[in-house]
Amino acid sequence: MTDHDVVIVGAGPAGAAAAILCAQRGLRVALLEQAVFPRKRPGETLQPGVELLLQQLGVADAVQAAGFLRHTGHWVQWGGARQFSAFGQGATGPERGFQIPRDALDGLLLCRAVESGVRVVQPCHVLKVIKDQQRVCGVQTRQGDFTAPQVIDASGASSWLSRQLQLRWRRFSLPLIAHYGYAAGASPEDEIFCGIEADPLGWYWTAKIGEYLFHWTRLNFFPENKAQGIPPATFKHLTASGPIRGADVTWRVCQQAAGDGFFIAGDAAFVLDPAASQGVLKALMSGMMAAHAVIQARSTPWHELSIQQQYQQWLNEWFNRDRRRMCELYRAHPFPPTWLFDR
Repeated sequence: MTDHDVVIVGAGPAGAAAAILCAQRGLRVALLEQAVFPRKRPGETLQPGVELLLQQLGVADAVQAAGFLRHTGHWVQWGGARQFSAFGQGATGPERGFQIPRDALDGLLLCRAVESGVRVVQPCHVLKVIKDQQRVCGVQTRQGDFTAPQVIDASGASSWLSRQLQLRWRRFSLPLIAHYGYAAGASPEDEIFCGIEADPLGWYWTAKIGEYLFHWTRLNFFPENKAQGIPPATFKHLTASGPIRGADVTWRVCQQAAGDGFFIAGDAAFVLDPAASQGVLKALMSGMMAAHAVIQARSTPWHELSIQQQYQQWLNEWFNRDRRRMCELYRAHPFPPTWLFDR
């Protein structure tokens, strides 16, 4: 007899979303997270439309009550004059996104998971996948074994399960590292609020995420360049807050994101760099889709193979659509990366 109906590795947006949705449907869920929250991650900007997902997960009211900054678009300087790109008009006025620090979003989602009845084990270091013949049926951890008919890997860029199962990945770019950091202070400059700016080596993203707190992300197209993790010039009058960090954002996709007893979601399934602007949205949606797949496989186990194939197709279509859009964006860059034309 298994301990749970589903075991989820990773409590970021993808894992928490999957856990909440499964728990809402009455499943016994174990959510395993190695890190101790709060933790810093890039990805504070949420596009309009995310409210519907937050409502489905039961965190919309908490997000609204927290008073996060809202924005109606962002500034773009991509070779020509600096322009404001608005999100558009909705039924009640201009559509607005959110500036939500990832540590705050992670905390809200994790609290909601606990409220939903999810068993959260944190910190929990996963060691090895448990298999019954060729089927995944749980994970070994330093806290003991957690078994279930289905496992969802939402471990992020570490891609824990795909490494355990030696699954193949396909890469579409040179190795890319997005460096990011935070700065504090007062700034009268509007361009720091929310925007992207191209330069000969890549681009900078800057955003105001709190009354006196700002975020920046730097992507250098050329990994051999040593001067990658440098804050933008617009931050020169601000005070650095915390260390500069880096995240592997090499364009890549796992070629088997579903199989016997498992589904892979979020950055553990595919990665594009932050210019795709949908990292958190992708994490939430793929976590929820993985949860739906688990629920369907539980109710109609004779259709499990078809459910796996549909999930893989959905992920591939999203990745390929976003990758084509990214190629168009970077071809329009004033200094497009040379590797773009080799693939």
